[in-house]
Amino acid sequence: MMTTHRIHDLQDVRDLAAVAARAADAKQGHDPVVLEVGPVLAITDVFVITSGANPRQVRTICDEVELHVKAAGGPGPIRTEGLDDARWVLLDYGDFVVHVFLDEARAYYDLERLWADAPRLDWAAA
Repeated sequence: MMTTHRIHDLQDVRDLAAVAARAADAKQGHDPVVLEVGPVLAITDVFVITSGANPRQVRTICDEVELHVKAAGGPGPIRTEGLDDARWVLLDYGDFVVHVFLDEARAYYDLERLWADAPRLDWAAA
């Protein structure tokens, strides 16, 4: 049986997702978005979506997100997928998932449109 990291308190999840978005922004992640998908998606509460111009930047954003989430007292990701080609990297923290795309992949998959009904959370506030 796989052990999952569960934060349990939705505000803590939102706070850590905001930390992830700010970390992505600090490494020039393009247009970070935090969506509360929990009411319509049973497997996680929050998506963080951002993108980078090239695979190196995507990897740098992922490293920065992991570093800052851990520094804020959060867990490490349960799993990470997509680092090999860095076209779409998924950092799965259980209660929240960070999607870091190459710009063209983000435009193609357009998760913000797919989850347009999900409330956007303000991540820029401290």
